[in-house]
Amino acid sequence: MKRRIHPAWFAVIVTFLTLVATAGFRSAPSVLVIPLEESFGWSRDNISLAIAINVLLFGLTAPFAAALMERFGIRRVVMTALTTVGIGAYSTIFMTKPWHLIGLWGVVVGVGTGSMALVFAATIVNRWFVKRRGLVIGALTAASATGQLIFLPGLSALATNIGWKSVSITVACGAFVMVPLIFIFLKERPSTVGVTPYGAPDGWKEPPLIKTNAGRLAIQTLKDASKVRDFWYLIGSFFVCGLSTSGLIGTHFIPAAHDHGMGEVTAASLLALVGVFDVVGTIFSGWLTDRYDPRKLLFVYYFFRGLSLFLLPSILFATVHPSTLVFVIFYGLDWVATVPPTVLLCRQVLGPDRATVVYGWVFAAHQIGGSVAALGAAILHTKFGDYATAFYISGLMCIITSYFVLRIGKVKEDANG
Repeated sequence: MKRRIHPAWFAVIVTFLTLVATAGFRSAPSVLVIPLEESFGWSRDNISLAIAINVLLFGLTAPFAAALMERFGIRRVVMTALTTVGIGAYSTIFMTKPWHLIGLWGVVVGVGTGSMALVFAATIVNRWFVKRRGLVIGALTAASATGQLIFLPGLSALATNIGWKSVSITVACGAFVMVPLIFIFLKERPSTVGVTPYGAPDGWKEPPLIKTNAGRLAIQTLKDASKVRDFWYLIGSFFVCGLSTSGLIGTHFIPAAHDHGMGEVTAASLLALVGVFDVVGTIFSGWLTDRYDPRKLLFVYYFFRGLSLFLLPSILFATVHPSTLVFVIFYGLDWVATVPPTVLLCRQVLGPDRATVVYGWVFAAHQIGGSVAALGAAILHTKFGDYATAFYISGLMCIITSYFVLRIGKVKEDANG
């Protein structure tokens, strides 16, 4: 008798909940910028440097985490990462100097969250699904938006009403609670429960376990992928994706709105609303990725994201205006809609066996872009007194990227006539 619900969907549920929690950990720094300025008198540059390092390590850890998951198992890596985040976040309540923030939020929490992130989602999808990959990676990517939606207003309210330390304690508790849930409910792979992946054809055989050293696998994959032109198109496009989302809007939207007189909780609620529409946009993007050319989807996403960033400086007000809500809705739909088509295109670089590690490197570029924007926007703000220049530069880069994503796969197409 066939199971009515395939175990792959239970793996998706556990992964979704873990990524929701991870998004909460990741959203915390954006609500701490103003409170830390007021509590310690630290400059926005110093605080943004810690966030930039967090964003950077969040990405650079990803390819090695993907390789570790292949070598030692998903559960061990994710449980270790959650424990690391919990220790790092809790330790921040004792900090007194900017370098403490850099070491704890920047390095420790950055490495911990980077060991989960979207490489976790990609690994689950590649192991548990043959069909519906685009839809599932869209749903799991939307988990980051869901976490933002759940945690941002609450963390902002905690920081404003109780103090910034309450944010650190909440994040630490959330990380520690997730460890036993992963241990109990997440299964390593389909064969563990005696099934094949969802949608697997008759005669499907499980790929052999990778015995290679995880670091060597990650580096060798980078060497091999770097010889493929499409890999660099994906690297470049995801660099701009990170620059224009988590690095710029994710880090600086609340301070930018605050500069225009908007309350922090209101601004955080708007950023959380971005998360509401991100859920819809990303799942829909996954559905589209299963049906349409992912390159054309990326063109649409980057082009219209660029246009919206050009408009942002003129629609930030002390109160919520209809034009601000239009931006929030549109940007939310587009926020990480780029992920499902990018994950699918990563499978074409070196084949499906190393697709997750390839995506880990592409995701690293995403976070390098985010790190550049997190620090660069703060520097531009200090120099010019507002964020307009940062928004315009990011918008231009998105529009340029919309052209280059159409070049992915062109060499093969031209060779085939």
